[in-house]
Amino acid sequence: MSSESKLAIRNLGRTFYKNTPNQRIALDRVNLTLHAGDFATVIGGNGAGKSTLLNAIAGEVLADEGSIHVKDIDVTRLPTHERAAWISRVFQDPHVGTASTLSIEENLAVADQRGNVRKLLPGLNKAKKDIYRQRLASFGLGLESRMGAKVGLLSGGQRQSLSLLMAVLRVPELLLLDEHTAALDPRTAEIVMEATANIIQQERLTTLMVTHNMHQAIKYGNRLIMMREGQIILDVSGPDRDALTVPDLVERFHLTNDSQLLQA
Repeated sequence: MSSESKLAIRNLGRTFYKNTPNQRIALDRVNLTLHAGDFATVIGGNGAGKSTLLNAIAGEVLADEGSIHVKDIDVTRLPTHERAAWISRVFQDPHVGTASTLSIEENLAVADQRGNVRKLLPGLNKAKKDIYRQRLASFGLGLESRMGAKVGLLSGGQRQSLSLLMAVLRVPELLLLDEHTAALDPRTAEIVMEATANIIQQERLTTLMVTHNMHQAIKYGNRLIMMREGQIILDVSGPDRDALTVPDLVERFHLTNDSQLLQA
């Protein structure tokens, strides 16, 4: 694995409803580095700061302090659409990220233009369709035989699989997965998660995945990060991560003040 830094977050802070009775620190001077090929899973309870962290990286939330670099580019103050040249994201809701009224192949053609200068040229040709068909077939959901179908007719799992493929069709510097299987039934979630892991491995994608599913957090990726109250309280990789079990994670979550937790 390359030591090249793909994501560098330094002292990132964000407080909501500042100077009001409802003030809440969502990110408390967070520091995080992902190197090329890292696949980090992020877990934590409600309000831990997981979604705010992803939103800050994607540009949906602007930080109050600190910096975010993707590769060697300072994106801290860039709007979301400008970050899209380097960052792709798959959301929890299968309806987000796809256009219902367009066909599967039309959605893929739009995604294929991410980061490019828009031109009035045909977006679809036989060569492109063959590539899309091959990529869709890898999911095992029959989408390759329905490329002309409107996306609004797809099931949740099919639509989320399409969202995933759209996110990586142009290989991003950083892939963000925002609980992208949480709205699916267990069997479909497993299919989409396996497809996700395969794509990440094949493309050597640098990935940050937020999940509430501790089994997923342990099974997938090479790093596991735990957040609580806007801070990273655990960042573990290698043999220590591989040895973790769900009971371990539950115990560690309740031992936030244990100094050993920060050294795991």
